[in-house]
Amino acid sequence: MEAIPSDNKAMTGFNSLTPDAWRALLSRYSHIVLVANSEAVDLERLRSELPETTLYVFFNKVYKVLDEPFIGHSMLVARSDVMGAHIVHRREVADVLRFFGGDDFLGVVNIRVSAEENLSESGRFEGAQVRHLDLAQMLVGLYPIGKIATSGFAVALWLADLQLPAKILLSGFSAKRSEKWKVFDVHDWTFEQIFLRLFARMGSISMMGGVDASPYSALAKRFPEVPPIEIAMTAAEVLSERLDNTNTQIDRLMSVTKFIRSIDNFFRRFKPKTRKERFLEKSKE
Repeated sequence: MEAIPSDNKAMTGFNSLTPDAWRALLSRYSHIVLVANSEAVDLERLRSELPETTLYVFFNKVYKVLDEPFIGHSMLVARSDVMGAHIVHRREVADVLRFFGGDDFLGVVNIRVSAEENLSESGRFEGAQVRHLDLAQMLVGLYPIGKIATSGFAVALWLADLQLPAKILLSGFSAKRSEKWKVFDVHDWTFEQIFLRLFARMGSISMMGGVDASPYSALAKRFPEVPPIEIAMTAAEVLSERLDNTNTQIDRLMSVTKFIRSIDNFFRRFKPKTRKERFLEKSKE
């Protein structure tokens, strides 16, 4: 693999590229597809419709969407938390990297999106080519306070800001909970969907799989005499009423399950601490 100029940190074991270096690395691809760990992803369709010059970017636990080693240009984004890259401290590096290999694999990009998260040294990824990407500063003042951006959202925004010649596609970014995949409350899914869909309508990215065409565009065609702002305000009014009704039902559900939750909280006291909890306690000593 050709050498790419980097802006290495003072600490050994970290490889952080400059924006120009990232452009040089990624400009060789005609399309860059961010593949979410979602049931909405249809890799077979993507592979049949996109050219061989497409780079597929996967995230963390790729065995959620891959059943066999991936053939084609690929890259793995490994997200960090306070203990370092998830797949490193959870000892899942080998389980994930077995899906990639060969010259078409661009390697691992270990990212962090908040100041509390810590990157893992390159040597922790069992010999894979590793680059590090700090996106924490990029999201300051942009992402809602008290929430943490998803890896996909952060990488999509970063790629758009690089202004690459490649077309950026998001596959499976549905933000929908299912029986197989969780939707964690630490992320602001509503904000991300609004942001990404506005980005898509501006032409900066394209979204496919999991996101339907806006149903409100049909309203605009049916009522051409009504200003778009009136359609938006009417839609917001209806959605607000439905949300209020939903909150009423949630309040009732919380009341009905109060006894069950008290039992659950009692037994949680005896649950052994996780490795992350032990790590945080030790770091405070």
